Amino acid sequence: MTNDDITTHATEQRHRVVLVTGPSGAGRSTAINVLEDLGYETIDNLPLSILPRLLDAGGTTRPLALGIDVRNRDFTIAGMIELIDGLAQSTTYAVELLFLDASEDVLVRRYSETRRRHPLAPAETAHIGVLREKDLLLPIRSRADVLIDTSDLTPHQLRDEVERWFSSDADSNMAISIQSFSYKRGMPRGVDMVFDVRFLANPYWDASLRGMNGMDPKVRAYVEADPRYAAFFEKVFDLTVLLLPAYEQEGKRHLSIAFGCTGGQHRSVTLAENLSQALAENGSRVSVRHREMERRDYVAPVNQSGTSA
Repeated sequence: MTNDDITTHATEQRHRVVLVTGPSGAGRSTAINVLEDLGYETIDNLPLSILPRLLDAGGTTRPLALGIDVRNRDFTIAGMIELIDGLAQSTTYAVELLFLDASEDVLVRRYSETRRRHPLAPAETAHIGVLREKDLLLPIRSRADVLIDTSDLTPHQLRDEVERWFSSDADSNMAISIQSFSYKRGMPRGVDMVFDVRFLANPYWDASLRGMNGMDPKVRAYVEADPRYAAFFEKVFDLTVLLLPAYEQEGKRHLSIAFGCTGGQHRSVTLAENLSQALAENGSRVSVRHREMERRDYVAPVNQSGTSA
Protein backbone atom coordinates (compact mmCIF):
# COMPACT_ATOMS: atom_id res chain seq x y z
CA MET A 1 0.00 0.00 0.00
CA THR A 2 1.42 3.38 -1.01
CA ASN A 3 1.45 6.52 1.13
CA ASP A 4 -1.36 7.96 -1.02
CA ASP A 5 -3.44 4.83 -0.45
CA ILE A 6 -2.90 5.11 3.31
CA THR A 7 -3.93 8.78 3.29
CA THR A 8 -7.04 8.07 1.23
CA HIS A 9 -8.03 5.17 3.47
CA ALA A 10 -7.57 7.29 6.59
CA THR A 11 -9.72 10.05 5.13
CA GLU A 12 -12.50 7.61 4.24
CA GLN A 13 -12.48 6.25 7.82
CA ARG A 14 -12.97 9.67 9.42
CA HIS A 15 -16.42 10.59 10.69
CA ARG A 16 -18.11 13.21 8.50
CA VAL A 17 -19.10 16.45 10.25
CA VAL A 18 -20.76 19.37 8.44
CA LEU A 19 -20.79 22.76 10.17
CA VAL A 20 -23.69 24.86 8.85
CA THR A 21 -23.73 28.62 9.30
CA GLY A 22 -24.44 31.92 7.57
CA PRO A 23 -26.38 35.14 8.15
CA SER A 24 -29.90 35.08 9.58
CA GLY A 25 -32.45 34.49 6.83
CA ALA A 26 -30.08 32.78 4.38
CA GLY A 27 -31.67 29.34 4.78
CA ARG A 28 -29.64 27.59 7.47
CA SER A 29 -32.71 25.92 8.95
CA THR A 30 -33.72 24.55 5.56
CA ALA A 31 -30.23 23.16 4.99
CA ILE A 32 -30.24 21.51 8.43
CA ASN A 33 -33.59 19.87 7.68
CA VAL A 34 -32.32 18.57 4.33
CA LEU A 35 -29.24 17.08 5.95
CA GLU A 36 -31.45 15.38 8.54
CA ASP A 37 -33.51 13.87 5.72
CA LEU A 38 -30.25 12.63 4.17
CA GLY A 39 -29.52 10.62 7.32
CA TYR A 40 -27.33 13.05 9.24
CA GLU A 41 -27.71 13.47 12.98
CA THR A 42 -28.45 17.18 13.24
CA ILE A 43 -28.17 19.70 16.07
CA ASP A 44 -28.99 23.35 15.49
CA ASN A 45 -27.99 26.46 17.46
CA LEU A 46 -25.14 24.64 19.12
CA PRO A 47 -22.91 26.76 21.43
CA LEU A 48 -19.26 26.61 20.35
CA SER A 49 -18.11 25.69 23.86
CA ILE A 50 -20.22 22.52 23.80
CA LEU A 51 -19.20 21.28 20.37
CA PRO A 52 -15.79 19.79 21.30
CA ARG A 53 -17.35 17.90 24.20
CA LEU A 54 -20.08 16.60 21.92
CA LEU A 55 -17.56 15.27 19.43
CA ASP A 56 -15.37 13.76 22.14
CA ALA A 57 -18.37 11.85 23.49
CA GLY A 58 -18.85 10.01 20.18
CA GLY A 59 -21.64 7.46 20.27
CA THR A 60 -23.05 7.78 16.75
CA THR A 61 -22.24 6.07 13.48
CA ARG A 62 -24.18 8.60 11.41
CA PRO A 63 -22.60 11.71 9.89
CA LEU A 64 -23.18 14.90 11.88
CA ALA A 65 -24.60 18.26 10.79
CA LEU A 66 -24.19 21.04 13.34
CA GLY A 67 -25.85 24.43 12.97
CA ILE A 68 -23.80 27.37 14.25
CA ASP A 69 -25.68 30.62 14.91
CA VAL A 70 -24.07 34.01 15.45
CA ARG A 71 -26.80 34.68 18.03
CA ASN A 72 -25.43 32.08 20.46
CA ARG A 73 -24.07 33.71 23.59
CA ASP A 74 -20.55 32.31 23.27
CA PHE A 75 -20.14 32.81 19.51
CA THR A 76 -17.02 34.68 18.42
CA ILE A 77 -15.24 34.76 15.07
CA ALA A 78 -11.93 33.87 16.73
CA GLY A 79 -13.57 30.94 18.51
CA MET A 80 -15.16 29.68 15.30
CA ILE A 81 -11.91 29.87 13.34
CA GLU A 82 -10.03 28.14 16.14
CA LEU A 83 -12.64 25.39 16.13
CA ILE A 84 -12.43 24.93 12.35
CA ASP A 85 -8.64 24.82 12.39
CA GLY A 86 -8.61 22.37 15.29
CA LEU A 87 -11.07 19.99 13.66
CA ALA A 88 -9.19 20.19 10.37
CA GLN A 89 -6.24 18.52 12.10
CA SER A 90 -8.40 15.75 13.53
CA THR A 91 -7.73 12.15 12.54
CA THR A 92 -11.22 11.22 13.76
CA TYR A 93 -13.42 13.72 11.92
CA ALA A 94 -13.62 14.94 8.33
CA VAL A 95 -15.06 18.43 8.77
CA GLU A 96 -16.68 20.60 6.10
CA LEU A 97 -18.04 24.12 6.48
CA LEU A 98 -21.31 24.88 4.65
CA PHE A 99 -22.01 28.60 4.45
CA LEU A 100 -25.47 29.79 3.39
CA ASP A 101 -25.53 33.36 2.12
CA ALA A 102 -27.82 35.76 0.26
CA SER A 103 -27.63 39.28 -1.08
CA GLU A 104 -28.13 42.20 1.27
CA ASP A 105 -31.49 43.27 -0.16
CA VAL A 106 -32.86 39.73 -0.10
CA LEU A 107 -31.87 39.23 3.54
CA VAL A 108 -33.48 42.54 4.49
CA ARG A 109 -36.69 41.59 2.71
CA ARG A 110 -36.81 38.14 4.28
CA TYR A 111 -36.19 39.52 7.75
CA SER A 112 -38.77 42.25 7.30
CA GLU A 113 -41.33 39.65 6.30
CA THR A 114 -40.90 37.90 9.65
CA ARG A 115 -41.62 41.21 11.46
CA ARG A 116 -38.96 40.34 14.02
CA ARG A 117 -36.06 42.43 15.25
CA HIS A 118 -32.66 41.53 13.92
CA PRO A 119 -30.49 40.04 16.72
CA LEU A 120 -27.58 42.35 15.89
CA ALA A 121 -29.75 45.47 15.71
CA PRO A 122 -32.60 45.00 18.22
CA ALA A 123 -33.28 48.74 18.49
CA GLU A 124 -32.45 49.62 14.87
CA THR A 125 -33.56 48.63 11.38
CA ALA A 126 -33.18 45.15 9.92
CA HIS A 127 -30.92 46.64 7.25
CA ILE A 128 -28.37 47.71 9.84
CA GLY A 129 -28.49 44.25 11.45
CA VAL A 130 -27.96 42.52 8.11
CA LEU A 131 -24.94 44.71 7.30
CA ARG A 132 -23.39 44.06 10.72
CA GLU A 133 -23.91 40.31 10.49
CA LYS A 134 -22.56 39.98 6.95
CA ASP A 135 -19.48 42.01 7.91
CA LEU A 136 -19.01 39.95 11.07
CA LEU A 137 -19.17 36.66 9.19
CA LEU A 138 -16.80 37.58 6.34
CA PRO A 139 -13.80 35.69 7.84
CA ILE A 140 -15.98 32.58 8.24
CA ARG A 141 -17.42 32.92 4.75
CA SER A 142 -13.91 32.92 3.29
CA ARG A 143 -13.22 29.57 4.99
CA ALA A 144 -16.28 27.83 3.53
CA ASP A 145 -15.81 24.48 1.80
CA VAL A 146 -19.24 24.87 0.21
CA LEU A 147 -20.84 28.28 -0.35
CA ILE A 148 -24.49 28.36 -1.45
CA ASP A 149 -26.07 31.67 -2.33
CA THR A 150 -29.82 31.34 -1.77
CA SER A 151 -30.82 34.75 -3.14
CA ASP A 152 -32.61 33.27 -6.14
CA LEU A 153 -33.38 29.81 -4.78
CA THR A 154 -36.74 28.43 -3.74
CA PRO A 155 -36.73 25.99 -0.79
CA HIS A 156 -36.97 23.15 -3.30
CA GLN A 157 -33.95 24.40 -5.23
CA LEU A 158 -31.96 24.85 -2.03
CA ARG A 159 -32.82 21.28 -1.08
CA ASP A 160 -31.46 20.11 -4.43
CA GLU A 161 -28.22 22.04 -3.92
CA VAL A 162 -27.62 20.62 -0.44
CA GLU A 163 -28.38 17.10 -1.65
CA ARG A 164 -25.90 17.49 -4.51
CA TRP A 165 -23.08 18.38 -2.15
CA PHE A 166 -23.82 16.29 0.91
CA SER A 167 -25.72 13.16 -0.06
CA SER A 168 -24.33 10.61 2.37
CA ASP A 169 -24.52 7.77 -0.15
CA ALA A 170 -22.53 9.66 -2.80
CA ASP A 171 -19.23 8.20 -3.92
CA SER A 172 -15.92 9.61 -2.84
CA ASN A 173 -15.17 11.43 -6.12
CA MET A 174 -15.12 15.19 -6.18
CA ALA A 175 -18.58 16.64 -6.80
CA ILE A 176 -18.75 19.01 -9.77
CA SER A 177 -21.55 21.54 -10.14
CA ILE A 178 -22.03 23.20 -13.54
CA GLN A 179 -24.44 26.05 -14.22
CA SER A 180 -25.46 28.47 -16.93
CA PHE A 181 -26.32 32.12 -16.34
CA SER A 182 -27.06 35.47 -17.99
CA TYR A 183 -24.57 38.31 -17.66
CA LYS A 184 -27.52 40.71 -17.73
CA ARG A 185 -28.58 39.36 -14.34
CA GLY A 186 -25.09 39.30 -12.89
CA MET A 187 -22.48 36.63 -12.31
CA PRO A 188 -23.30 33.78 -9.91
CA ARG A 189 -21.70 33.85 -6.48
CA GLY A 190 -19.37 31.24 -5.05
CA VAL A 191 -18.23 29.83 -8.42
CA ASP A 192 -14.69 28.49 -8.86
CA MET A 193 -14.37 28.91 -12.65
CA VAL A 194 -16.39 31.13 -15.00
CA PHE A 195 -16.31 31.01 -18.80
CA ASP A 196 -17.79 33.76 -20.99
CA VAL A 197 -19.28 32.18 -24.13
CA ARG A 198 -20.74 35.32 -25.68
CA PHE A 199 -18.17 35.06 -28.48
CA LEU A 200 -20.05 32.09 -29.98
CA ALA A 201 -22.78 32.48 -32.62
CA ASN A 202 -26.03 33.44 -30.89
CA PRO A 203 -29.14 31.35 -31.73
CA TYR A 204 -31.27 34.26 -30.52
CA TRP A 205 -30.87 35.91 -33.92
CA ASP A 206 -32.42 32.91 -35.65
CA ALA A 207 -36.18 33.40 -35.35
CA SER A 208 -36.81 29.65 -35.48
CA LEU A 209 -34.53 29.05 -32.45
CA ARG A 210 -35.26 32.14 -30.36
CA GLY A 211 -37.97 30.52 -28.24
CA MET A 212 -35.94 27.35 -27.61
CA ASN A 213 -33.06 26.80 -25.19
CA GLY A 214 -29.71 25.06 -25.17
CA MET A 215 -31.22 21.73 -24.16
CA ASP A 216 -32.91 21.51 -27.57
CA PRO A 217 -30.85 19.54 -30.13
CA LYS A 218 -31.42 22.21 -32.80
CA VAL A 219 -29.98 24.93 -30.58
CA ARG A 220 -27.06 22.78 -29.53
CA ALA A 221 -26.29 21.96 -33.16
CA TYR A 222 -26.38 25.68 -34.03
CA VAL A 223 -23.92 26.56 -31.23
CA GLU A 224 -21.65 23.61 -32.00
CA ALA A 225 -21.50 24.64 -35.66
CA ASP A 226 -19.58 27.79 -34.76
CA PRO A 227 -15.98 27.20 -36.03
CA ARG A 228 -14.61 28.30 -32.66
CA TYR A 229 -16.75 25.96 -30.58
CA ALA A 230 -14.85 22.67 -30.90
CA ALA A 231 -11.44 24.08 -29.95
CA PHE A 232 -12.90 26.06 -27.06
CA PHE A 233 -14.86 23.13 -25.65
CA GLU A 234 -11.87 20.80 -25.96
CA LYS A 235 -9.65 23.21 -24.03
CA VAL A 236 -12.25 23.74 -21.28
CA PHE A 237 -12.71 19.99 -20.90
CA ASP A 238 -8.95 19.33 -20.86
CA LEU A 239 -8.40 22.13 -18.32
CA THR A 240 -11.08 20.74 -16.02
CA VAL A 241 -9.75 17.20 -16.22
CA LEU A 242 -6.22 18.50 -15.60
CA LEU A 243 -7.24 20.44 -12.49
CA LEU A 244 -9.48 17.83 -10.83
CA PRO A 245 -6.66 15.63 -9.44
CA ALA A 246 -4.75 18.71 -8.26
CA TYR A 247 -7.80 20.07 -6.42
CA GLU A 248 -8.53 16.67 -4.88
CA GLN A 249 -4.93 16.38 -3.71
CA GLU A 250 -5.33 19.72 -1.93
CA GLY A 251 -8.41 18.40 -0.13
CA LYS A 252 -11.05 20.19 -2.24
CA ARG A 253 -14.22 18.12 -2.49
CA HIS A 254 -16.42 20.38 -4.62
CA LEU A 255 -15.82 22.29 -7.84
CA SER A 256 -18.28 24.79 -9.31
CA ILE A 257 -18.10 25.84 -12.97
CA ALA A 258 -20.30 28.41 -14.71
CA PHE A 259 -20.90 29.41 -18.33
CA GLY A 260 -22.37 32.83 -19.07
CA CYS A 261 -23.95 34.34 -22.15
CA THR A 262 -26.21 37.30 -22.84
CA GLY A 263 -29.57 35.78 -21.97
CA GLY A 264 -28.57 32.56 -20.24
CA GLN A 265 -30.83 30.56 -22.54
CA HIS A 266 -28.89 29.25 -25.55
CA ARG A 267 -25.08 29.25 -25.61
CA SER A 268 -24.38 28.95 -21.88
CA VAL A 269 -26.98 26.19 -21.50
CA THR A 270 -25.46 24.27 -24.40
CA LEU A 271 -21.96 24.48 -22.91
CA ALA A 272 -23.16 23.52 -19.42
CA GLU A 273 -25.04 20.50 -20.76
CA ASN A 274 -22.19 19.36 -23.01
CA LEU A 275 -19.49 19.69 -20.36
CA SER A 276 -21.68 17.96 -17.79
CA GLN A 277 -22.20 15.05 -20.16
CA ALA A 278 -18.52 14.82 -21.11
CA LEU A 279 -17.33 14.87 -17.50
CA ALA A 280 -19.94 12.28 -16.46
CA GLU A 281 -18.77 10.00 -19.27
CA ASN A 282 -15.24 10.54 -17.98
CA GLY A 283 -16.27 9.17 -14.57
CA SER A 284 -16.95 12.39 -12.64
CA ARG A 285 -19.93 13.03 -10.36
CA VAL A 286 -21.66 16.01 -11.96
CA SER A 287 -24.80 18.06 -11.42
CA VAL A 288 -26.08 20.81 -13.71
CA ARG A 289 -28.51 23.70 -13.28
CA HIS A 290 -29.63 26.58 -15.46
CA ARG A 291 -30.20 29.70 -13.41
CA GLU A 292 -32.26 31.74 -15.83
CA MET A 293 -34.46 28.81 -16.81
CA GLU A 294 -35.11 28.13 -13.13
CA ARG A 295 -36.11 31.77 -12.60
CA ARG A 296 -39.09 31.23 -14.84
CA ASP A 297 -40.37 28.60 -12.43
CA TYR A 298 -39.54 30.79 -9.41
CA VAL A 299 -42.25 30.53 -6.75
CA ALA A 300 -41.08 32.03 -3.46
CA PRO A 301 -37.84 32.87 -1.63
CA VAL A 302 -36.43 31.06 1.36
CA ASN A 303 -37.28 33.01 4.47
CA GLN A 304 -35.64 32.88 7.87
CA SER A 305 -37.60 29.86 9.06
CA GLY A 306 -36.67 27.97 5.89
CA THR A 307 -40.19 27.87 4.44
CA SER A 308 -41.57 29.64 1.41
CA ALA A 309 -42.89 33.12 2.06
